[in-house]
Amino acid sequence: MPPFVGMSEQGHQFFVDELARFADEVDDPALSDVARRVAAPLRVAVHGRRGVGRGTVARALAGAGVHITTWEADVDVYVVAEVVKPEDRDAIAAARQPAVGVLTKADLMGPTAAAHCALLSEVTGIAVEPMIGLLAAAAIECDDALWPPLQLLAAQPADLTSADAFLAAAHRLPRTTRQRLVETFDMFGISLAVAAARQGRSFGQVRAWLRRASCVDVVVDRINAAGAEVRYRRILDALDELETLAVCDQRISGFLSRDDTVIARMAAAVDVVEAAGLSVDPGDGRAAHLRRAVTWQRYSRGPVSAVHRSCGADIARGSLRLWSHAGGSP
Repeated sequence: MPPFVGMSEQGHQFFVDELARFADEVDDPALSDVARRVAAPLRVAVHGRRGVGRGTVARALAGAGVHITTWEADVDVYVVAEVVKPEDRDAIAAARQPAVGVLTKADLMGPTAAAHCALLSEVTGIAVEPMIGLLAAAAIECDDALWPPLQLLAAQPADLTSADAFLAAAHRLPRTTRQRLVETFDMFGISLAVAAARQGRSFGQVRAWLRRASCVDVVVDRINAAGAEVRYRRILDALDELETLAVCDQRISGFLSRDDTVIARMAAAVDVVEAAGLSVDPGDGRAAHLRRAVTWQRYSRGPVSAVHRSCGADIARGSLRLWSHAGGSP
C-alpha cells in the first residue's frame, strides 16, 4: 500500500490507474466502460473577446495536453487583456462551470504581470494567471528547422528592438525566414531563444526554457485544480455503479474495500479540498494519520456541501486505514 505523502498531487489519476488495472484483470465490458468514463479528460472551453489572443491560448493549451472543446465543457477558461471589460465580467458571472482566467500577452507587462493578475482576480472573482500564449505555442509546436536561424542570430546579432527593425535590417538571414521567426516566437521569444543559444543551450533546452517562460504549465495546473471537483464527482458516480455491479460479483466488492482503492479515494478527495483552499496534513506517521482522520470526520459532519461531506469521509476513512497499517488499534 503506498504512503499518503505526495499522493494528493495526482489523486484522481491514482484512482483511475487502480480502476484501470482492476478492469484489465476482470475483463468485464461493463467495468471497462466505467473505467473509461472516469478516466475521460477534462473538457475545457476557451472564451474571450476578439483580439485578446483566445485562439493562441487555446492552441497552446491543446499542445500542452488539455482537451479543448466548444461544447459541454467541464472547465471554462476566460482570456482577458490588460483591462477587464463589462462583457468579460458578465460572461464570467454567467459561467455554470468552474472558471479560470488567463491574462494573455503577459510579456508586455513584465514583472508587474503577477500583481496585475491579483487585481484582475479581485475584479472577476476567479483565479487569473499570466501567460504568454504565442511563446507557449512556439515552445510546443516549433520544428527543428528554426534552430539554425536562431543559432545564426546568436552568432551574428541583428536588431531585435522591434519586429519592424528586425525585418528591415540588413542581415544574412533571409527576410522570409525572419518573418517566420516573428510569426512563430514574436520578438520576446526570439530574444530569449537567441540568448539561450549564445549560452550553448540545445534546441530542446531552449524549447523547455520558452515553455517555462510562457507559464502555460501554471495555467494547466490551475485548470486541473478547478476541475478537481468535476473529477471527484465522476469517481462518486463510478463508485455507485461499481456497488451495483458488486451485488453479482464478489471481485468488485473486494476491489471497493481493498487498501489501494480506499487510499485512492482519499487522494482524490484531497485534490478537491486543497483546490478549495483547505490544507490537509501530509504527515505519514501513526499520530498524523489518526489526527487527520479525526479532523476530517468532524469536517464531514459540519455545514458543508454534499461533495465536501464525501471528501471528508473519504479522507477520514483512508487515514484510518493508514493508521491501522502503521500499527494503530482501536
